[in-house]
Amino acid sequence: MNQFTLCAFADEAGADINEQISALNDNDIPFLEVRGVNGKNISELNLQQAKELKKQLQSNDIKIWSIGSPLGKINIKDDFDPHMELFKHIIELAHATESTCIRLFSFYIPADEDATVYRDEVIERLSLFCETAKGSGVTLCHENEKGIYGDIASRCLDIHRQIPELSAVFDPANFVQCGQDTLEAWQLIAPYVKYMHIKDAQSDGKVVPAGKGSGNIPQLIKSYRSQGGNVLSIEPHLTVFSGLEKLELNQKIEESYAYESQRAAFNAAATALKSLF
Repeated sequence: MNQFTLCAFADEAGADINEQISALNDNDIPFLEVRGVNGKNISELNLQQAKELKKQLQSNDIKIWSIGSPLGKINIKDDFDPHMELFKHIIELAHATESTCIRLFSFYIPADEDATVYRDEVIERLSLFCETAKGSGVTLCHENEKGIYGDIASRCLDIHRQIPELSAVFDPANFVQCGQDTLEAWQLIAPYVKYMHIKDAQSDGKVVPAGKGSGNIPQLIKSYRSQGGNVLSIEPHLTVFSGLEKLELNQKIEESYAYESQRAAFNAAATALKSLF
């Protein structure tokens, strides 16, 4: 286990921060990728609340690795000015919580339009983020995700070549859901990867525990480690089905990788990753 530092989106174990702390400590995960805090998105906290969060986490031997922000999760046609103000606030939150990174996206593209039409606008907006963050000590990290400009590897590579100070969060499941081969994607954007999200998916898009899908996670984490990579952030996204125990046997098989609670799903995701080392 000492070859990697583990992090997680603990809001998937529970909305309450105390539930998140418990889940992290019980699974020996020392870092949080903070997204939801007591039912609020991290971006909704004020600076005092952020400082109190940091203090509470530290008293439980947990630090924040990254702000799992919603930045870039607006339509490319939406007004950008309010989003820039939100960005500035999130930089302040990163300082208040002593976060190393901010995770962000490259804007939703209308589904019926050619994404490349918006390429220059995407690059301009992301460049403004990076220019604003210059000297802050915080690393901005772009996550590949379905529906945004940087959903497939070739467009992610274009982003990073144009803005080399923008690092990458490599999410295997998101690539699988876009029909993108993850090993191919790794070959293109590996030099820019700051950290990895551990989320796997089957070819039909269903999210499953690490190593059970088409994301090639064992090979990816080996390659990541060989280039000096260290932080793996668990993002379970596993199915929670509270009526699981009432299903007949054949239904249980059909609903494999479904769990009776958020906490059970979180624990399963952590266990699956650790089994790959």
